[in-house]
Amino acid sequence: MPLIAQNHLQLIIEFGLMLLLGVSFLINIVPLSLSAVMLGGLLISVGMVVLFGFDALSLLLPGIGIHEFTHPYGAIAIFSVVTSMAAVYIMDDVGINTRSLKTFLIFIIVAIALFGGMMHRDFLLMWIFGLFIAFFILSKNFRRKSVLTLRRAFTVVIVLLVAFGFMEVISRLLGMPIISPLSRIERILDNSLPSIKMVIQNTYMIGHNPATSFWGAESSGFSDGYISLPISLITSFGLALPIFYGVLTNQKDVIDYFAPGIFAWGYEFGYLILFLVLLAVLGVMIVGLKIMKTYKEKRERGNKTLLGREALLIGALVAFMAQAWIGFFIINRDINGSALVTFLFLGAMILGHVLIVKKN
Repeated sequence: MPLIAQNHLQLIIEFGLMLLLGVSFLINIVPLSLSAVMLGGLLISVGMVVLFGFDALSLLLPGIGIHEFTHPYGAIAIFSVVTSMAAVYIMDDVGINTRSLKTFLIFIIVAIALFGGMMHRDFLLMWIFGLFIAFFILSKNFRRKSVLTLRRAFTVVIVLLVAFGFMEVISRLLGMPIISPLSRIERILDNSLPSIKMVIQNTYMIGHNPATSFWGAESSGFSDGYISLPISLITSFGLALPIFYGVLTNQKDVIDYFAPGIFAWGYEFGYLILFLVLLAVLGVMIVGLKIMKTYKEKRERGNKTLLGREALLIGALVAFMAQAWIGFFIINRDINGSALVTFLFLGAMILGHVLIVKKN
């Protein structure tokens, strides 16, 4: 494979490898104490509250402009909050009073759910799914009674239904369909089925039918740009790759917005590449769980040198799982473009711990 990427798939692979090398280098040389990881997680979490809050405000105030930060940074919010939660669990184990930290984290969790949910319902699904994974992993990893019960799960469902109903009422009173859950669901249903049908009928083992691509006769039938890194990143490298600019968003939406990632990635690269991608994602999860088990064993034997890294790994692993689920099986946009950079970063944050385990 040439060092200079010839298509989007090569660019994604090369960029992912560079991220892996860079992240592995950093987390192996930077001293990551538990307090430093906790502080970093809290600061990023607060930053996510401000970022999502600003975007939610843009829905109500004209002239600000909507940025949709939840798509590229939604998994980062999960990463930072779950890392902080894991640090709190570890601090509890050593007898540190964490009551005020827990209260602060609850405030952050509710604020992110509120602001992010106002922007995108798919983010709210990812957020709730991520928290469920987090509580399950934390309860097992630290031998605690799980906070997840049928009663609490039912309560969450009721709260969500009430919140969606409230948003629907507000959207009708203010004449703002952009915040209406029903209009979003109707829009997706109207477009998803035709999009998925088109993808299934025109996807090959490698690539897709060039005639169905936006590029038409100029399409190579493989790596046309439906799955890509951010446009700014591609142009900054001066790569001559097919790019969807803003004026083409509607044409891209049938693949990027209205189809789950497994269909979008399958159409773009073919069934064989999709299988390999899913296999790689599953492999990262398995490696992360094995390293987490190793960290747990070292901690229970009295090794206190890896506590910060353990919290960091748990946060990255939960965020990676949540983003993989929502991106591949709900909406491709949560694992494409800038969101794909986040996904590759989280994968690197997991695999980067392999060297630490061997070193210690």
